[in-house]
Amino acid sequence: MVQKVTFQIAGKDLVLETGRIAKQANGSVFAQYAGSAVIATVCSSSESVEGLDYVPLTVDYNEKYYAAGKIPGGFIKRESRPKDKEILVSRLIDRPMRPLFNKSFGREIQVVPTTVSADMVNPPDMLAIIASSAAVHISDIPFNGPIAGVRVCQVDGELIINPTYEQIEKSKLEIVVAGTKDGITMVEGGAKEVNEDLMIEALEKAHKVIIEFCELQDKLRELAGKEKLPLVELSFSLDNKDAIRGAAYPRLEIACFLQTKQERHEGIAAVKADLASQYADQLADENQKKLFDALFEDMQYEILRSSILNNGKRVDGRGTEDIRAITCEVGILPRTHGSALFTRGETQALAVTTLGTVFDEQIFDDIEGDKRENFILHYNFPPYSVGEVGRMGTGRREIGHGNLARRSLEAMVPSKEEFPYTIRVVSEIMESNGSSSMASVCGGTLSMLQAGVPMKKPVAGIAMGLITEGTSGPGDRFAVLSDILGEEDHLGDMDFKVAGTEDGITGFQMDIKIAGVSPEIMRKAMDQAKRGRLHILSIMNGTIDKPTDHISEYAPKIVSLRIDVDKIGALIGPGGKNIKALCEQYSVRINTDDDGTVTIFGKNTKDAEDAKAAVLGIVLDPEIGRVYNGVVKRIMDFGAFVEILPGKEGLVHISKLSRERVNVVTEVVHEGQEIPVKLLEIDRMGRLNLSYIDAIDPNGASSAPSPEGRGDRDRSDRDRGDRPRNDRDRPRRY
Repeated sequence: MVQKVTFQIAGKDLVLETGRIAKQANGSVFAQYAGSAVIATVCSSSESVEGLDYVPLTVDYNEKYYAAGKIPGGFIKRESRPKDKEILVSRLIDRPMRPLFNKSFGREIQVVPTTVSADMVNPPDMLAIIASSAAVHISDIPFNGPIAGVRVCQVDGELIINPTYEQIEKSKLEIVVAGTKDGITMVEGGAKEVNEDLMIEALEKAHKVIIEFCELQDKLRELAGKEKLPLVELSFSLDNKDAIRGAAYPRLEIACFLQTKQERHEGIAAVKADLASQYADQLADENQKKLFDALFEDMQYEILRSSILNNGKRVDGRGTEDIRAITCEVGILPRTHGSALFTRGETQALAVTTLGTVFDEQIFDDIEGDKRENFILHYNFPPYSVGEVGRMGTGRREIGHGNLARRSLEAMVPSKEEFPYTIRVVSEIMESNGSSSMASVCGGTLSMLQAGVPMKKPVAGIAMGLITEGTSGPGDRFAVLSDILGEEDHLGDMDFKVAGTEDGITGFQMDIKIAGVSPEIMRKAMDQAKRGRLHILSIMNGTIDKPTDHISEYAPKIVSLRIDVDKIGALIGPGGKNIKALCEQYSVRINTDDDGTVTIFGKNTKDAEDAKAAVLGIVLDPEIGRVYNGVVKRIMDFGAFVEILPGKEGLVHISKLSRERVNVVTEVVHEGQEIPVKLLEIDRMGRLNLSYIDAIDPNGASSAPSPEGRGDRDRSDRDRGDRPRNDRDRPRRY
């Protein structure tokens, strides 16, 4: 039976429907808002595994090109592997939902939201979050939801919920907020130097709408919800638990506070190995081994949290606001365009900036339409960064972290008009114990400045953590941690990353593991993050605080100029003949835009400037009295034809080759020779009369003998009439 519920946003209905499509899934919801629609399904495996210590959840958001009336580009006309955008939306759905599944369910879960209609006005990603949650909520899969997600933008000073694409383009702030009725659990987004007050206001407004969306899903569950499947309760317990805990706990209290990550890891492993050897017979049973591992995890959780809340002491001995030692180095790679090594404690990022041309821009072929980006950031997290052996490659984590770093820096990257280069930053994580995405922001800033990129302002980032006791209500204790370690991220209640300049926030990400965070906690976290960000910026500025005054000699040289739009055709030529010839002659690449902007990319400055002069020669009309560096194209008895601009030739009559009498033209010039000539006149037929500069006196007047006076001009005209009249010999005019 088909059931549906509706909710109105900005005068349009959000519709959630079930019972008509994909009925064999555990749960299926068709969600529609205006002209955008998403089908979200959820399925679970039939077999459960007892004692799983994680949630085997997979979210696979995908967009169909037919949704926007498009056919995929390229040779393969089928949607294939997920694009970065689809992976990022999958993460937006996964992160707020994952903590609400129970590990005891023990079954694989797959959520598949599919965009099947896109109106090119309303982004379908927020619709996918709501549809995915609704599909799980009405299914028979245990779920402590529902959740909902909204996008908040500030446009013209007003906060707008779920804006259109056009409004997003104009926005100063863009964040995606997800949560339950009890509180916010995830935030992701970017901004153009907004203050902390505006960010908190946006979060509060978003949560009010999230509550309404969750209530809408509750209504759908009341109409079409299935009875939930049972959890798999453990049928066994850990033998000798008290004895193991009593022997291990005091030793772990020492091992957990050793100075470095490696020392802590080895110390904890030694305690665990010792206890495992004492109870080897018992731990031969796989289930007993799982519970043994879980007990050690629980003890570390208790030790870390109680030390912070009771003593204000963190695992590496720092106080709650202390930031690890930071070192910044720039220009460490000799051949790259810009490089920097940013080290914060045991987290280290090698950031490298490469400057390219317009031909290196990233091209996106999405259902929203084709677009280009001239700022790219790639993040790599090799296994050696944490001292492990593993596969090399780019996973969802790398794409997500790289996107956060890119958004954090993007607002401070100069526009294409200000700096006509394509900028690619690659962050190679050399070590990791703490936020490597924020280290990428810092390293990216340093490397771009060293490459000569005129950033508007330097950007730094910091990761914050939270330890709470109770339910975050009045009177409950909590501690906000600056510059968290990996252990504090894993065992804490919040991972909160903030990037920005001295004047405001540019990047923001938050994942919360508890039911909600009070305004008091959020305010303290924001203020503490700002102090930490300013501290990091001060250290970075001590190394480099402005772009170098020149770019690398190895970077391409770019020259831009503006020409009349009606001259673009003349520059390009028939079938691109002219522009191709220029590219080949000067070893450059030339790009023309519809607005008349011409950009020339050369391997060195001379090539680029010479090509610029040639372009101007094509698009500018010859000026009487101007001196040109021309090339002798043809030798005739009566003079030499010299090309002063591409496609524009003039005649240097034999009488204008020297102040002395010339009997044979080749006595003075030869074909292919570059000579300075002055344009004396353009006759009534548009022909150019030139004079060799050596035949002109210092005052600029021709001093070549002219015994016949005006007769020379007449003879010149007659001689021109005698020359072959084919297209090859006729000067080209535009």
